[in-house]
Order: sequence, then structure tokens, then C-alpha cells
Amino acid sequence: MKLQDYIQRGQVKKSSPDISLSKSLVKTAKNDLEFLDSLRISPISARKIMSNYYDVLRSILEAISALDGYKIYSHEAFTYFLAEKGENLISKKFDRFRKIRNQINYYGKDISVEEVKENIKEVKGLIDELSTKYLKK
Repeated sequence: MKLQDYIQRGQVKKSSPDISLSKSLVKTAKNDLEFLDSLRISPISARKIMSNYYDVLRSILEAISALDGYKIYSHEAFTYFLAEKGENLISKKFDRFRKIRNQINYYGKDISVEEVKENIKEVKGLIDELSTKYLKK
């Protein structure tokens, strides 16, 4: 699969770069991170916290794609968006987190506190790396 396949399916739309949308998404993501960082991870909260950190990462990707003139409606398409930007390792990591989030949200899979803590470190590292590379202009 390629990003072009998602464009042909209508799951990605090409448009003009949207700087204001990108800035708004980054601001919201920062606020969400601040909130999430204030929460205590417990066996009861672990699933929701993991899912929400994934959502922040996806928001950062939406901000980057808005600057590139894309509106992406499919979470899976972000994997190919990243690959086309030459971010193959980040693409694979994002897809792994997408699958974890799907297992949590749609299949009732539990996730341990330890696993969430490890994943959060990695997600935050990806957010920092992507923000520095694509959003600090």
C-alpha cells in the first residue's frame, strides 16, 4: 500500500496547506499531554491513558499532514504518510501503537501499567522528534 491508494479511496484528501489548523492541533496536543502527564497510571486507568497518548501522537501527525496539504481520515494511512516522508522507523512504531490502541479500544485487551509507562516514553519521544523536525518552523 501507498499513500496514493488512500487518496484514491477517499481516505486522504489533498488540499492547500493549513497553517492555522496545524497550530491549533499542536496547541491542543500540548494541552492534552500536560493533562495526561498529571494522571496516575493504575491497572484501571492504563487502557484509557495509553489510548489517549496515542491520540496525541496522531494529532501531531494531523498537524504535520495539514502543513503538507493533506487531510487524513484513516489512522492506518498515517503509516504510509510517514513512510513517504522517509520516516520508516517512526512509521513502524506508529503502526505498532495504532494496533495496541485498536486492541484496547475494539477488542477489550488489557495492558499492564509497566507496558503503558514504557510505551508513553516512546510515544513522547516520537512526539518530540516529529515536532522538532516538522513543526518548529
